Order: sequence, then C-alpha cells, then structure tokens
Amino acid sequence: MTGFSPLQHEADGLGAGLPPLMVAADRLAASISLGVHGRRRAGIGENFWQFRRYQNEDAARIDWRQSAKSQHLFVREREWESAQTVWLWRDGGPGMDFTSGEVSKRERAELLLLGLASLLVRGGERVGFLGGGERPAASRLALIRIAHSLLDSKKRAEAMPPDSAITRGATMVWLGDFLEEGAIETLRGLARAGISGHLVRIVDPAEEDFPYHGRARFESMRGHDTALFGRAESVGDAYRARFRAHGEALAHAAMRLGWTCTTHRTDHAPLHALIALHAAIGMA
Repeated sequence: MTGFSPLQHEADGLGAGLPPLMVAADRLAASISLGVHGRRRAGIGENFWQFRRYQNEDAARIDWRQSAKSQHLFVREREWESAQTVWLWRDGGPGMDFTSGEVSKRERAELLLLGLASLLVRGGERVGFLGGGERPAASRLALIRIAHSLLDSKKRAEAMPPDSAITRGATMVWLGDFLEEGAIETLRGLARAGISGHLVRIVDPAEEDFPYHGRARFESMRGHDTALFGRAESVGDAYRARFRAHGEALAHAAMRLGWTCTTHRTDHAPLHALIALHAAIGMA
C-alpha cells in the first residue's frame, strides 16, 4: 500500500487488539500541553533554532543559502536537546486487581503508564517496558509494543520489576501499590545500580479509608489468607495508622535514595497524577 512502511503495517497489526487502552492513554496524554520541549540554547540537537552572524571559528558551518540573501555570512544553529531513556514498570501482582469501585489499581497503573509513555514519545524521549524484550525507542510502535508487554506481564502476574540491563544513569518509573514484601529492598538495589527514578503508589480509596462496619470477612487477593471480624470498625484506627506508616516509610526510603514518590488514589482523576509525574521526570 502506497505510503505505508513495514513498521507502520506492524504497528497497525499490533495495535488491532488494543484500542480501548491505547485510545484512553492517548486522550489522557493529549490533554496535557507539552509546550516547547527543547532546551532553547545552541547544541547538538537536530531541530533548527536560529541563524546568527558568522565568527572566525565557524568556517566549516557557514549556511551559504542564508548568507547569499545579504552582505553577511551566517551559520545555522541547532537547538540543544537531551533525549533521555525512561524505563517503565507497573506492578502486575494479584493485589493490583483489587477495586472497591469502577477502576482497579492495575487498570489505573496501566493507563498512567501508557499515558506517560505517549507524552514522553511526543517529547522525543525514548521509552521501554522492563522485561518487554524491546529496546527503548521514541516511536508510536514503541507505545504499542509496551501495551502488548503489559498484557503479557498480566498473564505472568509479576509484582517486582525483572532483572534487566538498564544502563547506569537511566530513569525508571515504577507504578504499584508496593505492598509486596521486598519492594523497598528492590528499590535499594536499583539505586545501588545507579538508577534514579520515580515511584507512583496506586491506592484504592477503601485501602486508605477502611470504611467497613459490622461483621466482615477479608480475603487475600492471592486466595490463601482470610480474616473474619465481628466488628470491623474496631480495627479501623489501627489499620489506617499502619497503612499510613507504610506509605510514609516508602516515601522516606525513596527520598533517601534520590527517587521521588507520589500517591494516587483510583477515585481521583488520572490527569493530575500524570501532570505531576511528567513534571517530575522533566526536572530529573
């Protein structure tokens, strides 16, 4: 078909099974204005910035076409750019399927992950999904492959990010509830490997508020632990204090390791979380 490259055909084929998630992520990303992504100074980027008058050290960089329009010599300056590689991961463990409303923690994490990936690609950054088997890239095809990697990882139900050859100095974004044992130790390992990044703690409102009363049975999302309370409200204060302490411990560990940590509730609009996350990465 005229005008279509093999990569475009591959992207169309890959994306055929992902319209709801991709459309939602694209709409979320499109609602944020990126503005000018360049650094607005001369450098090694590919985008034209401005012409300026010739200086002695510019002999090899004269733009003869522009110079022919006047009596002066001009050189073409490019805008300095610094594309970064951002690795993405979302917790795929069973606990992420919990929901007390319309959206599960997993669904919100995946929406934010893909929305962020779309924003970064629009800004010229390279993105990749940990364990996805593909090199990071700044393309629409990379987004579709990340979406398929999310589906594949859902089948494997992996909570912790897999061991991957992340380049020292790269940026990582990890979305999850961080309730799995060993999450903070895994974070320390990433920091020791020279990786910086951002944590997004996804919380269901019922997890934080504990709005239960009367006789209630609680079952583990893994299906092997249960607890029965005659008066659920009797443990509410202790539970909320422990849940709050867990979030504070995670945020403190992230801060000491040079990472950022934000919390997002699934009953809140995802737009604000995405804006904050994108801003955090922009300041990295």
